[in-house]
Amino acid sequence: MGLANKIPVPDPAEKPEKSTPDAAGIYVHVPFCSHACDFCAFYQVEPRRDDIDRYLATIEREFALVPAERCETVFWGGGTPGLLPARDLERLARAQVERFGQPTREWTVELAPGSVREDKLRILRDAGVTRVSLGVQSFAPTMLEALGRRHSLAQVREAWRLIEAVGFRSRNIDLIFAVPGQTLESWIGDLDEAAAVGADHVSTYCLTFEEDTALFVRLSQGKVKLDVERERAFYEATWDRLAAHGLAQYEISNHARPGHACLHNLNTWRMGRWHGFGPSAASQERAWRGANVADLAQWCDDVARGRRGQVDRSPLDAAQLVEDALIFGLRMNEGVALPALRARFGAAATEPFEPALLGLLEEGLVERRAEGVVALTRAGRLVADAVGEALLGLAQAGRD
Repeated sequence: MGLANKIPVPDPAEKPEKSTPDAAGIYVHVPFCSHACDFCAFYQVEPRRDDIDRYLATIEREFALVPAERCETVFWGGGTPGLLPARDLERLARAQVERFGQPTREWTVELAPGSVREDKLRILRDAGVTRVSLGVQSFAPTMLEALGRRHSLAQVREAWRLIEAVGFRSRNIDLIFAVPGQTLESWIGDLDEAAAVGADHVSTYCLTFEEDTALFVRLSQGKVKLDVERERAFYEATWDRLAAHGLAQYEISNHARPGHACLHNLNTWRMGRWHGFGPSAASQERAWRGANVADLAQWCDDVARGRRGQVDRSPLDAAQLVEDALIFGLRMNEGVALPALRARFGAAATEPFEPALLGLLEEGLVERRAEGVVALTRAGRLVADAVGEALLGLAQAGRD
């Protein structure tokens, strides 16, 4: 390929919390999808050849808008990155590596089962990709149909066989639960199957009804209903079943064997820095946060004018970073070390959150641990969104 040497393979024994101070990650949004799944609200477009060519040329220009620096992690999401032909995957990888070098710790690419081909996998591996995430969603054909997924169980099995044969250090499977018509027994079967095929990491997402999706329309028409108690049963069964398989929960929706936690996501949840490229991709830099427009043509025009991260662009201050570090950090089983947060952002930035944390402690939703760590209890993990809402907006309140 003419690329630099392959990425150094991280030591599986390395603790995921180790990270170079102020290190950055890269997120690349590949917006192309053959069709929109019933539950998906991510920005996507059909993969027409002229649009792919324009996308690749524009993202090369966008890479050049960011000062070159060696990044720790890379994550390609979508859309369906694997939908790109092999030569286009090679071009995208080459452009990224030539600008930013090889990521020092991890490089993830999301794949859909129907898009997996051996030539694509070999190009990704040789470019330096260390981690693949396969969007299985379910091993039950009836559930795939309920979700509007077009891949078959046979395609899932063949995709996984190829991924194993080509060889990547970490392999994730995405699954969705609380699907209309799904039984708890069927869901446990999905978890068992993911563990049985040898996944190093399993991401489990409770089905959400996003606006502008087919599932949201069904909800608004009364064809499907929300059931909070049912969702709680699915959550708890997930945590216990995967733990029994050696896949420990480290974040509300994520479970991994030792050494296989997603380092890119950890950097994001800990309020690190990342450069977002592609239409709708978000960025968090040292002084600001923003996103690219969710429109391929407009994004191309913005980049041509030297603009990026213009949507919801806002300056970052210590209080806002503390708020987000708490909201996202509490979702992780390790919790948040308050002394480290004060040292990083200053005591004044953390003070507005102390009464809310005390209230959550009294409700039994968080607990104190050694060395000033606060973490969600099991009861708190079941209502993690409500915990986040209790902290949301306190940064602004502290300024007023």
